[in-house]
Amino acid sequence: MRALVQRVSEARVDVDGQTIGRCGPGLLVLICAMQGDTEVQAQKLASKIAKLRIFRDDQGRMNRSVLDVGGSALVVSQFTLAGDTSRGNRPGFSAAADPVTGQALYQAFAGLLRATGVPVETGEFGADMAVHLVNDGPVTLWMDTDQG
Repeated sequence: MRALVQRVSEARVDVDGQTIGRCGPGLLVLICAMQGDTEVQAQKLASKIAKLRIFRDDQGRMNRSVLDVGGSALVVSQFTLAGDTSRGNRPGFSAAADPVTGQALYQAFAGLLRATGVPVETGEFGADMAVHLVNDGPVTLWMDTDQG
């Protein structure tokens, strides 16, 4: 699985002009299931993100997790994280999981992150979403379960 994790002071996702999920302060997690991914990857990523020390401690160092600061998360599916731009100018998305598997792993990931104690809201899988955020820092990290 791939994730783009952003530390945010606030974030929300709208579908058809209606806010369906929000968080803040905390994390905006854009998530993509890749071909061959299972709940094992979802569990690994959820656990890692919950413990990721990217929030400031009393000395201003990134040394606290979203759990440590009592933050929340907004999890949004984004299959375009699987985009391959190595050939030509039009990205290919064949590395992404099929929609049925992608949706199941997206929901599993959100549930697994919630099970760590992080309050989680979500976007809507497959919908045309408008994601609004205020990136704090900015802090943005790329994570891929295939890369350790």
